[in-house]
Amino acid sequence: MSRSFVPPERMLLGPGPSDIHPRVLAAMARPTLGHLDPAFVAMMDDLKELLRGAFRTRNAMTLPLSGPGSAGMEACVVNLVELGDEVIVCENGVFGGRLRENVERAGGVAIPVRDEWGRAVDPGKVEEALAAHPKAKAVAFVHAETSTGALSDARTLCEIARRRGCLTIVDTVTSLAGVPVEVDAWGIDATYSGSQKCLSCTPGLSPASFSDRALEVVRARKRKVQSWLLDLSLLAAYWDEGHKRTYHHTAPIHPLYGLHEALVLLEEEGLEASWARHRRHHLALRAGIEAMGLSLAVPENERLPELNVVRIPEGVDDAAVRKILLEEHAIEIGAGLGALAGKVWRVGLMGHSSRAHKVYRFLGALEASLACVGARIERGVAVEEARRALSE
Repeated sequence: MSRSFVPPERMLLGPGPSDIHPRVLAAMARPTLGHLDPAFVAMMDDLKELLRGAFRTRNAMTLPLSGPGSAGMEACVVNLVELGDEVIVCENGVFGGRLRENVERAGGVAIPVRDEWGRAVDPGKVEEALAAHPKAKAVAFVHAETSTGALSDARTLCEIARRRGCLTIVDTVTSLAGVPVEVDAWGIDATYSGSQKCLSCTPGLSPASFSDRALEVVRARKRKVQSWLLDLSLLAAYWDEGHKRTYHHTAPIHPLYGLHEALVLLEEEGLEASWARHRRHHLALRAGIEAMGLSLAVPENERLPELNVVRIPEGVDDAAVRKILLEEHAIEIGAGLGALAGKVWRVGLMGHSSRAHKVYRFLGALEASLACVGARIERGVAVEEARRALSE
């Protein structure tokens, strides 16, 4: 006879999902409403306004898409890219590669601009690609590459694209609420994020925002958007305050309750305060990691503070350490992907996981786990160095 599933308690310090705030969990247990109930529709409008604050935009078409960040990626591409359109796609990790594949599946011609994994996108290479492809319709890039922990200069990349008359498609899955994201000030045309990273919400929603310029491109399409579910012209009839709400799909009621509460929490903390908190805890983690004799893989001026990529000491078994952390300390961290597999650990300090006591607990557990596998590290200093860094 089947039994109810009761998951073990973990501290989630991987690349996502992050720990969910208790208030978000409580919000998702509230009574169910119909997705066209007037009370639910009022919550939708408030949720959109809260999202505009998080994205720093006044875009009317700012909404949570039903699906993970990958759905947001696909929505941006399939709405803006048509058969034969040239798109400059920046690849400096796994998710840049997924952007390229989405462009190709939509019938576009992807012009790759590649950088080393663990490094930011090189604006000079983007300039060169645009000069070589003057008919390019858009520039697509990942602001915060989750697979490598590299943070690119989104402001500069958007300026370059705008000078050439190109649209911008920007992945902010891991950057939203963790580092500055300025949709209006930077001129981002289409962006998507994830609910499960720095927003401390459940996985399964993709906050997204589209500029008026992007919506004009959608309205001027020669063919229908190939995805019915993600067609912005259809979604607008359900999400746009200016319309009489028309049924499109059954919205994920309870995850939307959770996202609303997560955005209320963000508003209460303050967006700049959230950015500063993620930065402080990154610096504390870095101090502890370096005190042990370990190092971070990404150059300091290109590091993403909410996703720390730690080099694995020579001779240490990646999987063995992660297994000890999970089974003995109930802590999850991420493995390296692609070219970085077996070479790094990905340690996320995102949203509710970005807390001082979690930094201390992780550093103590990592030190104990490395000692179990015989790694040569400095012992008994990591937590104290982290405390010192936070006190400063």
